[in-house]
Amino acid sequence: MKEGIFAHWPNRITAVRFVGSLVLFVILAVWGERDVSPGNPSGLIQVAFWLFIGISVTDFLDGYLARKHGQVTAFGRIADPFVDKVMVIGTFVFLAVLDWSREWVPAWIVVVVVAREFLVTGLRGYVESLGEQFSADWFGKVKLIVQCVAIGAVVGLHSFHWPTVLLKPLDILGHLCVWGTLITGLGSGLSYVLQAQRILGRREAA
Repeated sequence: MKEGIFAHWPNRITAVRFVGSLVLFVILAVWGERDVSPGNPSGLIQVAFWLFIGISVTDFLDGYLARKHGQVTAFGRIADPFVDKVMVIGTFVFLAVLDWSREWVPAWIVVVVVAREFLVTGLRGYVESLGEQFSADWFGKVKLIVQCVAIGAVVGLHSFHWPTVLLKPLDILGHLCVWGTLITGLGSGLSYVLQAQRILGRREAA
């Protein structure tokens, strides 16, 4: 097999996920301003929904293949979480400004999500510059899952003709998922702060 960054499927999938995220943003930017509501869904928003689901699900596929076949690479370690952040933060930004979705995704929650990412990235960069390991923990993985569920719930609510009886429960579910994003984001951020504190404290005591 030809050597190179894209010689293995995990890295190829990561690259496809990045391109898919860009296509998703184009759909939201060009057609996202259409008059969309839970009772008036848009076919293009439905395309955005399925595209987001595909990008989210394949996130677990590239990691699984990389671990199963021993194909974990430096590119994958950097690119995979980068694509995750681009996908989630980019979609949240659009949902915070589009008329049909900003009721579910307040801008201030997106600010907190972005601030959390900056904080964790800064901590990881500093700790690893000292030669220490600063790996992702289970709380961070839960945070990503909740974020994807929240986005899927909000976009999905506006993508299909739901029975009237389901509209209120789905509306409540969308709000709960977004608040779950805030809670798990803050919780995982605190978890990483404590992890960094333990590592730095151990170094000072050595």
